[in-house]
Amino acid sequence: MRVVIVRREPGVALSMDVCANSLVAGLKTLRPDWEIVEVAPDPWSQAENLWQAGTGLRKYYERLWRHPRAVKRLEGDIFHIIDHSNAHVAYWLKQKGCAIVVTCHDLVQFIYPEILKDQARFPAFSMASWKYSVGGTRHADRVIAVSSNTAKDVAQMLHIEPERIAIVPNGVDSYFRPLPLSEITALQQEYGKSPEVFCLLNVGSTHQRKNILTILKALAVLRDRGILAQLWRVGDEFTKEQANFIQTHHLETMVTFMGKPDKDTLLKLYNVADALIAPSLYEGFGLTVLEAMACGTPVITSNVSSLPEVAGDAAILVNPRDVTAIVEAVDRLQQDTEHRILLSQKGLEHVQQFTWEAAARRTAQIYEKLVQAKR
Repeated sequence: MRVVIVRREPGVALSMDVCANSLVAGLKTLRPDWEIVEVAPDPWSQAENLWQAGTGLRKYYERLWRHPRAVKRLEGDIFHIIDHSNAHVAYWLKQKGCAIVVTCHDLVQFIYPEILKDQARFPAFSMASWKYSVGGTRHADRVIAVSSNTAKDVAQMLHIEPERIAIVPNGVDSYFRPLPLSEITALQQEYGKSPEVFCLLNVGSTHQRKNILTILKALAVLRDRGILAQLWRVGDEFTKEQANFIQTHHLETMVTFMGKPDKDTLLKLYNVADALIAPSLYEGFGLTVLEAMACGTPVITSNVSSLPEVAGDAAILVNPRDVTAIVEAVDRLQQDTEHRILLSQKGLEHVQQFTWEAAARRTAQIYEKLVQAKR
């Protein structure tokens, strides 16, 4: 079988690179006789003028014209578009008669369109372009959703029949693991972590759906209750609103922005932190929850969208809009050592379900059934 993996531009979305790399590696291991071809748009992000710039004309020329034409010229039994934001390629492939698969990670822009307003020079045009792209998902023979919540969104928002949707959860990179206690102790000293202060780690963007402001509100309540807590922020910088809240409520000494660390540093932060706090309002999957669990770190996360199915009973689930519930969850973890150890153990067991080998095996089975049906 010849499989064409249609990827995003390299380096633009690290999580998509990780997913694509891990899936391809798994497929090559499980089906060594298959020919797997990978194709991605030419890089446009590191440019020096309007034609070349990622927010300029070249981006749309490359994404919507040159790249789809290049993909269409390829031959394959299966074309797997690894990210729904590139599903416009399916418009070009539908007449080839090959099997088309699209993976949908989330449809968050339908729910929080302001994400594009924050990222784009021309938000209205970007939204129209995004809707055109994800609309190509309707031409897929099979849509792979990374969670049942995303599958529900695909059916409702893109009007795709449930029987064309398959659920294949993401895997967790095996690199994320518990570090030896001696190494953790040394890292605590390196990062200046006091044993008396309960350290909360939050990883990812600062979009509204990540609910950072509610975390900050909970931090202020914790301080007022005399609970020693610290927030380590990893990922994007705070928004203006979030930064103003920190300043207005005098939280500067309780908040540390850690930037965008490399993989090795992120592994260390997961291990040193006392808990991951991830009360997102919406997630297509919620990979950071599983990465933390894989490191033995207890997790506080939301009881909405995909997070309950990803976290299972191995995390504390809270109403993400309820500041008091978040405060009480942190307080319990700080006070109850036995519960903290129990959550750590349950997380380590739970995360074993989410491997890239399992994702690759299920994906390979989908390919085989589609090709057989086409023949």
